[in-house]
This record gives sequence, C-alpha cells and structure tokens, in this order.
Amino acid sequence: ILKEAGLPDGVVNMVTARGADVGDLIMKSPHLAGIHFTGSTGVFHNMWKTVGENIASYKSYPRIVGETGGKDFVFVHNSAAPIEVATALTRGAFEFQGQKCSAASRAYIPASLWGDIRSLLLKQLGELKMGTPEDFTNFINAVIDRSAYKDITGYIDYAKQCKGCEIIAGGTYDDSKGFFIAPTVVVTTDPHCKLIEEEIFGPVLTIFVYQDADFEKTLHLCNNTSPYALTGSIFARDREITALASKILRNAAGNFYINDKPTGAVVGQQPFGGARASGTNDKAGSLLNMIRWTSPRTIKETLVPPTDYKYPFLQAD
Repeated sequence: ILKEAGLPDGVVNMVTARGADVGDLIMKSPHLAGIHFTGSTGVFHNMWKTVGENIASYKSYPRIVGETGGKDFVFVHNSAAPIEVATALTRGAFEFQGQKCSAASRAYIPASLWGDIRSLLLKQLGELKMGTPEDFTNFINAVIDRSAYKDITGYIDYAKQCKGCEIIAGGTYDDSKGFFIAPTVVVTTDPHCKLIEEEIFGPVLTIFVYQDADFEKTLHLCNNTSPYALTGSIFARDREITALASKILRNAAGNFYINDKPTGAVVGQQPFGGARASGTNDKAGSLLNMIRWTSPRTIKETLVPPTDYKYPFLQAD
C-alpha cells in the first residue's frame, strides 16, 4: 500500500525484534522522531519516561502516540433486551479469549434483568467449544503463552478465595497441551474489586449487579472505577437513557457503542483509541492520526515588498 501511494524504497522499513532488545537503543538515539506504540500501559509509561530523560539529546521533539490497556465495560439499563445483552457479553468478552484491548471485561447489570441475562449467558457459554484454532467450530482457543496463562489464572485463583466474588461459569484451566482457560464469569458484590478495576487481558468477565433505582449513580461509579478509557457500551431501548449514559460516560471510553458489544471497530470507518491510561487517543485508522506524523510548513510569498520602513501611523500629521 505504501509503495502504491508513492513512497520510495527505504522510507518505511520493517525491523522485527524483541522490544526489550532494541527499545533503549532506539529511544536513546538523537535521531528519534516519533513513537507509535501499541501494548501495555506499564511499558508505555517506561517508554515515555525514557524519552523524557533523553529529551535534551534529540534533534527534534519526538511525537509520541500510544494505544495501551483497557478495562472495557458493558452497561445495561432495565429497558434492554436480555438476549441482546447476553450475546454481546459472550462475543465481547470471550472472542479471541478476551485477548484484545477492547474486550468486555466488566459489566453492570440491573437487578431486574439479572436473572434472565444470567440464564441466557450461561446457556450460551455452555455451548461454546474449546480447542485448536484449526477447527473453525471452536469458539475458544488457547491464550498466547505461559506468561499470559499465569497472569490470567492468578486472577481466577483470586476470585476463588475472594469473599465478595462468586464464579458462576468457568474457573477451570489446563496447560497440559497448550494454555487453555475456560470462559470465566465472576459476580462481585464489591464494585471496586480488583477483578473489576484491573486489566486481565483474558477470558474473564466480572459482573456487578446494581439496584435499578441506582442507575445514574452506577453510571458515575462505572466512570470513576477504572483508570482506563478505551471502549464501552450501553444497552437500552430508551433513547433518553442512551443519551444520558453517553453524556456521563463521555470520558470513560474513546470508542463508545450503543446496543452493541464494545469490540470490532471497523478499520477505516471507526477510528480507534482511548484516553486516560488507555493511551493518547490519537485514533488509529483516521486522518487525525496521519496528521500527527506530518510536519506542516507555512510559506508566505510577497509579490510587492515594501520599500519604506515607516508605517502610516508613523507619519507626521
């Protein structure tokens, strides 16, 4: 694509390496002009710190763009359709084993709908097949590596001993051949439980059931619970409710969905990115992002230059 756009050879080069091996070398180079990073929030913090420590040595100020972590939510109003919510949770939380930054990781569900949504969700999860990705009928595959497996199962083990948590689905895992973790749903009575605040990046969904009368209060709770602000969604049939939720949660998600799962941004149509600890919100896949990597120059040409330095107001009366 870059060649077809007219870029000559050598302007853009792909060099593959472990970040730990080349990161410091690149960021300490006086020729560093910019960083476009996708990865964990912690790594991005360290990269930004390294740039700051070396700022005096650079030939220009580096542009820094980051798309990092998320603790993405599904918020449900009591006017929502339970089957639509259950389907969004199944797909949004467990596609790709929850290993994408936009995956649904927490949900807020009104007490009046919880019974129906729970039954539908458990039914769907019970139908999911797990196994090799070579078999396209398998909805669940292995997580990426042992490190991820260890981190994710650590949260599941925490849920098993947490007094305010109940595992209603999954909770099992097996690394005898591959790193397989069953889709896990945890219900917590603590809206500030670590499972509902921290990024897990795996097939673990944590649900908080709120009282219907506390809808607006719980919207503010959702907004203030996590340091991230990548994706989120509201499910409601009432348009006034979706407008209210969109307003209260305007800073809680850079990509906000109405009656849809918080994943699946279409490249070229739905620019992607979030703020807070989720990144710089420079919207990958959009003109806004492209402009970040240009260096505008303004040129003025005067066709009839002045020959007298005196301005009219300097003239004597």
